[in-house]
Amino acid sequence: MRTNLSSLINLTKIPEQYYRPKNALERARLCRFEQIPTEIFASEHEGAKFVAQQIIKEIKQKQEKGEKYVLGLSGGVSPQEVYKQLVEFYRSGAISFENVYFVLAFEYYPLSCNSIGGNNAVLRETLFNKIDISDEQIISPDVTCSDDEVMAVCEAYEQKISSLGGLDMIIIGIGVSASLGFNASGSNPNSMTRLVLLDDDAKEAAYPMFQRKDAIPACAISLGMSTIFSAKRIALIAWGQNRAKEIKAAIEGKISDAIPASVLQKHNHTRAYLDLPAASSLTRIDRPWLVTDCEWNSKLIRRAIVWLCEQTNKPVLKLTNKDYNDHSLGGLLTKDQSAYDVNIRVFNDIQHTITGWPGGKPNADDSNRPERAIPYPKRIIVFSPHPDDDVISMGGTLRKLVQQGHDVHVAYQTSGNIAVGDEEVIRYVSYLRNVCRQYGEGKSPVLEKAEEIRKFLMEEKVEGEPERIDVRFMKGTIRREEARTACRFVGVPEDHIHFLDLPFYETGMIKKNPIGKEDIDIVKQLIEQVKPDAMFVAGDLADPHGTHRVCLDAILAAVDMIKNDEWFKNNCWIWMYRGAWAEWEIEHIEMAVPMSPEELRFKRNSILKHQSQMESAPFLGNDERLFWQRAEDRNRDTAKLYERLGLASYEAIEAFVRYHPVD
Repeated sequence: MRTNLSSLINLTKIPEQYYRPKNALERARLCRFEQIPTEIFASEHEGAKFVAQQIIKEIKQKQEKGEKYVLGLSGGVSPQEVYKQLVEFYRSGAISFENVYFVLAFEYYPLSCNSIGGNNAVLRETLFNKIDISDEQIISPDVTCSDDEVMAVCEAYEQKISSLGGLDMIIIGIGVSASLGFNASGSNPNSMTRLVLLDDDAKEAAYPMFQRKDAIPACAISLGMSTIFSAKRIALIAWGQNRAKEIKAAIEGKISDAIPASVLQKHNHTRAYLDLPAASSLTRIDRPWLVTDCEWNSKLIRRAIVWLCEQTNKPVLKLTNKDYNDHSLGGLLTKDQSAYDVNIRVFNDIQHTITGWPGGKPNADDSNRPERAIPYPKRIIVFSPHPDDDVISMGGTLRKLVQQGHDVHVAYQTSGNIAVGDEEVIRYVSYLRNVCRQYGEGKSPVLEKAEEIRKFLMEEKVEGEPERIDVRFMKGTIRREEARTACRFVGVPEDHIHFLDLPFYETGMIKKNPIGKEDIDIVKQLIEQVKPDAMFVAGDLADPHGTHRVCLDAILAAVDMIKNDEWFKNNCWIWMYRGAWAEWEIEHIEMAVPMSPEELRFKRNSILKHQSQMESAPFLGNDERLFWQRAEDRNRDTAKLYERLGLASYEAIEAFVRYHPVD
């Protein structure tokens, strides 16, 4: 059973020569836009293992001299795999940490002695409690002090680091707007350890740690830019596509206080360690034709031509030989292939992605259509990680599939219960209580349960504790009924709505369990029951630890087990959609489903059926737009891109990429 197949999805095959130059000359050519020496790895695991090996090498050098080693650690997701690798090396007997002092880059303030959250607590769980160190080797600021003592605590922290001989190395990730630790945009490059107010981005990042927004401390004690800069070596790490733009700004952009990580360009011993998704916006990966001779393929050609259209402000069919030559794309032109020939080929390639028949058009030539004409009608499963992702991400396509006569099933993989605010439950149980009082018996079990839940949520709930089962049931029920309402609105029959309630999700906490056999068996059973001709799945690959990615892994694991069954093989196609925040890059889009203004309004109304996920939803993020607004903006942006390329003008477009099961 393979549970990490999403990590093997490689939409863009990056030639190794782009990220592993063979010699100094090749490196100089490839990296000429990069102001920080950068190592790129094929995977997060490979990169984290390399960083861990570098740390171990330095620790051993210090051990041979009888000296201590001082390692700075940041929190967040990025360093976790490095810490995991350090633990693995320790367990294998490859290293002892008896001479290592660990310095926390930040800690939330204020925290009580028994707080379940905080950077120290996370690091103890992931690293400190699994290796051979004592509490004296963990250096963190005193965040139990009073407000009047904070300044003295910050000064004492600096003195402690200095008394240890300074930081030998600090491992640090990159945050929103290229922040370092809690040094956000505008931080003074000369700043020392200090108290900082958490901005909205920092609070959002801390949400999983503290479980509730009102439990997140208002401040943190953080190493300043100067303190970080004083480290002998700095390892800037990033995995996954969600920080690719910040990485590009830090490594290739100009030094600016608005981009704190860019200051690391001045540090002689800073190294950036990235996996390919995190490096995807760097010039040598994203625009390789600007720095080297390319290995051209259809996707890279499409990306290059779209980029050229943006640079010249021309549609595809108006590009000239001069445009190609002036923008380092002359390599696409030969004596037998002019700009006109390339333009026509790319234009047709993109045009053939557009279809108003996402399930295939019956009795039509499908040689240039993204979906097959037969079988018709098709049995289709739309998998939705949460009970609203179906309409948010592909509501227009879902409606077309139903209207065009296909046998459509919708499967909601998780209950989505923790994404319902307490006030929603209070409102519903208050309604239930009033109904019971009006029409029921005075001491009915339903009335008693409604009273109990209402009292608990309003008076007794303790922040940070797992959600009670009965409260989770109420929240899950709210989301189920909203999903049913939306499906009825779209036209999906009641008996075609499936609530899978995958067990990995039901922890009552933001942190979920890994997927297991039980989760995969539930998905597999539904697929074998329906025997679909096509499936639509959430293909959000940017966040390696998010629920969408885990739900995708459950589906792919189930598919991996049945891919050679006669009914599935060469018959069932799998289409991936993306969420409310980002759309597929143009070079990857294989099916583009246009929407008229009326169809877009219908999609909006289907999203609005999920009322608990409007203004009061806990996971709206930093984007102030509501989900329907984000979805519309994303779909309109895709349509505008197609229009700028010279294709037909539509109100909005939903885009899909086909998944091919791996061997």
